[in-house]
Amino acid sequence: MTERSVRWGILATGGIAAAFTADLVDLPDAEVVAVASRSQDSADAFAERFGIPRAYGDWNALAEDGDVDVVYVATPHSAHRVAAGLCLEAGRNVLCEKAFTLNAREAEELVALANARGSFLMEAMWMYCNPLIRRLKALVDDGAIGEVRHVQADFGLAGPFPPAHRLRDPVQGGGALLDLGVYPVSFAQLLLGEPSDVTARAALSAEGVDLQTGALLSWDSGALASVHCSIVGGTATSASVTGSGGRIDIPHGFFFPDRFVLHRDGRDPEEFTADPADGARGSLRHEAAEVMRALRAGETESPLVPLDGTLAVMRTLDAIRDRVGVRYPGEAPDGGAGEDLAPELTPA
Repeated sequence: MTERSVRWGILATGGIAAAFTADLVDLPDAEVVAVASRSQDSADAFAERFGIPRAYGDWNALAEDGDVDVVYVATPHSAHRVAAGLCLEAGRNVLCEKAFTLNAREAEELVALANARGSFLMEAMWMYCNPLIRRLKALVDDGAIGEVRHVQADFGLAGPFPPAHRLRDPVQGGGALLDLGVYPVSFAQLLLGEPSDVTARAALSAEGVDLQTGALLSWDSGALASVHCSIVGGTATSASVTGSGGRIDIPHGFFFPDRFVLHRDGRDPEEFTADPADGARGSLRHEAAEVMRALRAGETESPLVPLDGTLAVMRTLDAIRDRVGVRYPGEAPDGGAGEDLAPELTPA
């Protein structure tokens, strides 16, 4: 793999799969060789759109394709455990979209499976691979704003989404939290780690998913994080990190920012902007490049998106859902995966 292109398979053919593949085909050391869907017609159309040589009408065929180095799993998160599990069982390396799974128990199962197979596994948390977010984290870690005292982040869409939409469908893990709230929670935990306590409130839909959720996360250090997500109101998607000696503000699009401002006590504000050489602001190529770097280095996980961090975020999401009373079909009373948690999905 060190002397040739990394060969990718794409599992699912929805919007995020198309966006990722469009960025992937522009990378000179990446080759998209196969795509799979539960619908052969959908797989064929996707393959024709992106010039992919092999199209499969079932997931198993892609998982068993020995010419594929790594599979990008882009199904709804309710199917991540099944889809990623198939690929890992077959010895494939996997990049799996976020939310990583429905709950922490499923996430733990995937990590254990990857470890047992010696396969690479990474959550597609592209925010963590973004060069400007990496710069922000480095500043915080270096003490640019002192000790972190508070983190704020929000992500909301205006909607409205009809009851049949996947964001309102409990079977597909609907609701604001897993689809959008994973970003504010992941941002807070990138800087502070796993919280020691979680408080949350939500407005629920008639179907039993969260329309909007607010959570207060706390740490033994005294640090707090205020996070909010919504599918009933568009928010600024802003974030701020306040420390004992200053503050960093991301005014909009915090999970793929074009700039942030560092305020330090007694100094003029400093603005940090994205380097045009890093590509388009919404590019997913940084996470693809990180996967390929790790595979060439023989690593089974990425230091930018470590599996322990992914598991910690999933535990926090579980805790928030427990506080607000959201449980998906097939989940056990404790919020973990039940024996029958493998719902049939519409073709992806």
